[in-house]
Amino acid sequence: MLFAVPTFKTSEYRVMIDSVRDELVQLERVVFLGTGDWAGLLGEGADEAALQQREAALSFDDPINIQYTSGTTGSPKGATLTHHNILNNGFFIGEGCRYGPNDRVCIPVPFYHCFGMVLGNLACTTHGAAVVIPSPSFEPAAALRAVSEERCTSLLGVPTMFIAELALPDFANYDLSSLRTGIMAGSPCPTEVMRRCINEMHMTEVTICYGMTETSPVSTQTAADDPLDKRVGTVGRVHPHVEVKIIDPKGHLVARGEKGELCTRGYSVMLGYWENPTMTAEAIDETGWMHTGDLATMDADGYVDIGGRIKDLIIRGGENVYPREIEEFLYLHPDIIDVQVIGVPDARYGEEIMAWVVVRDGAAMDADVLRDFCREKIAHHKIPRYVNVVMEFPMTITGKVRKVEMRKQSMTLLGLDDAGDGTATANSEPRR
Repeated sequence: MLFAVPTFKTSEYRVMIDSVRDELVQLERVVFLGTGDWAGLLGEGADEAALQQREAALSFDDPINIQYTSGTTGSPKGATLTHHNILNNGFFIGEGCRYGPNDRVCIPVPFYHCFGMVLGNLACTTHGAAVVIPSPSFEPAAALRAVSEERCTSLLGVPTMFIAELALPDFANYDLSSLRTGIMAGSPCPTEVMRRCINEMHMTEVTICYGMTETSPVSTQTAADDPLDKRVGTVGRVHPHVEVKIIDPKGHLVARGEKGELCTRGYSVMLGYWENPTMTAEAIDETGWMHTGDLATMDADGYVDIGGRIKDLIIRGGENVYPREIEEFLYLHPDIIDVQVIGVPDARYGEEIMAWVVVRDGAAMDADVLRDFCREKIAHHKIPRYVNVVMEFPMTITGKVRKVEMRKQSMTLLGLDDAGDGTATANSEPRR
């Protein structure tokens, strides 16, 4: 097994690798980018006949990359991907963004994750577009500075990254007029954030991509010429050479417009989880369908809307509450920068609704303020009982919100056990 690391952290990685190498029995080589080892890996100076012999022994269906899932709802798993998986997916993503040799793409997302690797690097290399790396790790100001100074035509990021960029106090000082397109992906994209990207960041052709590490990763994507409501309110239509279907808990297809689990099948589906056949069989059925675990609907024109993870669904008093519906509404509050909604245990109702919010500097926000905003605008049973005002959310290293960690922290904050017994805080109100 090969492990390649960037040069800007060579010394740090050497120390880290040396400290654990004896435990990694399958690790054969460590290659640092830009070193002699890297040149050797690329075949520089090697015998041409030996290279051809090695090339002939390889297949595009061989495992070439193990991508670890983000672990937003559990422990990360090693999705084993092939050259065929990721190269083709990168190509079709670039087609969706209308990339060409004149494009300059700012990529602030990690390269070791499928977003940076496939939606970023491979989408660019298959279309001759330039890759602009704004900083070693994500910094909102660095990303916008790179766009301005390098005249980037495309900007990538998960929703929390775009939210952080739009919230910069000096946001208006950056010249983003060169932007044409971009990709927002990684988690459900708030409609209002998408509208702001189009209107305030000049990203008139910005696309939303939906997928998962296990599917290389993109299964659906909006198009530049889609109607505005479809581009900001859906994750687009199915990618070329990929199938999607939406099913009920018994595995039957649902009607258009009805919620169910999204499944996908095609060239993009992984070989399986690395050395984990049991979990692979749970995810990919005998006919090749990858079960995503995401709630979705499909309209008459084939546009897909993601309602969130099935695991995140809140069941309150026998009623299903979809967190994204509440999140989309709360984004309309003028003082809320970012919001995430979760369910916490409740002895009476099974689960209660809790909103974690990031607000603008100096804004007054508590449960009463939020409930007043919601009252008579959304159904009573969807109004959050608990509100937690924070500076930031628990995140994975790839910038995705870890709702499982939010739930754990919320139960501690509220003094709740798994049965929902405990004491409410001043930031809550008993149900009437």
